[in-house]
Amino acid sequence: MSESNIKQLRRTRNGRIVAGVCSGIGDYVGIDANLVRIGLAIASLFGGVGVGVYAIGWLLMPDEGKNTSIVQDLINNRQVKTNTWQQETPDYSPTAGWERQEPTAPGEQKPQA
Repeated sequence: MSESNIKQLRRTRNGRIVAGVCSGIGDYVGIDANLVRIGLAIASLFGGVGVGVYAIGWLLMPDEGKNTSIVQDLINNRQVKTNTWQQETPDYSPTAGWERQEPTAPGEQKPQA
């Protein structure tokens, strides 16, 4: 089976009203997106569950044409920033050409090498 035939849950651009969650779910399940919207609206009236479900769907479902969701993008960006920061620490090993300067007492001079 080729990758183009595999059905994937995505937020769609076509039929989008807010973030495309309901239209993506409707497209994935094969029902009208308005039925999904009505279901979430009813769930929102009874305890606000629909709003939470929609927000989770918006954060976890990738947008159409992308492979990563909003949460995955945030995690990847944070890992890149952390890795970049960790790589910028100086390497004091002798093979790196850095010499660690030992602290000296005031007025004392370090011998030249």
